[in-house]
Order: sequence, then C-alpha cells, then structure tokens
Amino acid sequence: MTCCHCQDATRVFTAGIARREVRRYRRKGPDGTTRIILEALESHDARRGSLLDVGGGIGVIVHELLEGGVREATLVEAAPAFLAAAEAEAARRGQAERVHFVHGDFVEIADGQPRADTVTLDRVVCCYPDCEGLVAAAASKADRLLVLSYPRDRWFVKAVLGTINLSRWLVRSAFRVFVHPPGRMRELIEAAGFRREIVRDTPFWQIAVFGRTDSLD
Repeated sequence: MTCCHCQDATRVFTAGIARREVRRYRRKGPDGTTRIILEALESHDARRGSLLDVGGGIGVIVHELLEGGVREATLVEAAPAFLAAAEAEAARRGQAERVHFVHGDFVEIADGQPRADTVTLDRVVCCYPDCEGLVAAAASKADRLLVLSYPRDRWFVKAVLGTINLSRWLVRSAFRVFVHPPGRMRELIEAAGFRREIVRDTPFWQIAVFGRTDSLD
C-alpha cells in the first residue's frame, strides 16, 4: 500500500473496530448488504467452487460460504487488524486450511491473485479512490460471478459521506469515502464480458450481481 489514502485506511479500520465487528457477527450473523449478497449467491447456486473476497474485512462472506459448500477462498484485505481478525475467526471455525489470507491493496497485487468462480466486493468500492482500476481488476479474476455493493448515487447518501469526509479532513486523515457512478461501473463490468443479473436497493446501498457471458480460454 503506497498511497496516503490506503495508509490511513489502516488507522481507520483498527483492531478495536475489528473486535466489535466480530462480536456483532457472532451474535447476529451477517448484516444488511452482506445478507443480501449471500441470498443472491444462493439463488445463483454459488455456494460451491472457489471464492475471491476483495476487501473482505473480518471475513463474513468467506466464513458463511465456506460453511455453505465453497471449497476454497482467498480473502484480500488492506487493513492488518481486520485481516488478523478474519484469520482468527477462520481458525476458530476450523476453516483456516481452506482460506488464503492476503494483505495489500488489491489493485496493486491483483496480478498475483488466483482466479475464482465468484468474486465479491461488499462495501469496498466506496473506500477506494480508483473505482475503475478496482472494478477492472476484480472483473479480470471472476470466472462466473462478480458481486458488488456500493453507495447509491443519491443526494442524501452524498451528504452522509461528505460529513464523514469532513470529519476525516478535520483530523488530518487522507482517508476518504466515495460515491462512484454506478453507471460507469456497470459499463466497465459489461465491457469485461458480464451481464447484470440482479440489482437490489436499500435506502443507502445498491447490490449488483453480474454473470459472465463470454467464454474463457
């Protein structure tokens, strides 16, 4: 991770926050957007094969899909504290041997990561400045499905994220959150050989599932 934004992300996503997320997950299970993603993958018979979870945090998608039948997974995470929490939870669940944990900026290290049947990015696009690079890198690794959740392009969403960015600026942090154009992301993904098959909205988030239509060599 070389950019100031990515370096400051490690200060935002701390060990304390990771511990709280793990406790919440153990009590209540997956939260809103993650639950919708899991339901969508269930409808596409994606609880099998392999998984690449980009910006996977504490590993909720990985943990759930490994329990549901996925044979192996790779979790890429830029925040060391969250990666450590994901590893510890996988070990607790007896999943460690089926998960490869990778620390780093996915766009920078994508070439070294394996392809997977399903690639997921749950609330990751909003935390990365180079939307086009991130989406293109993720699409290049998906053999069957590409699933994303991202903030909706609405004025109230932009207002909330603007307030967050102001707070980060006040504490001299380079970390920012973004509302990237959903239409542009769709164009990039479809140009990579996918078709949008599912789109679901919450008041704040949009979840989209893309299926690959082109043949793979």
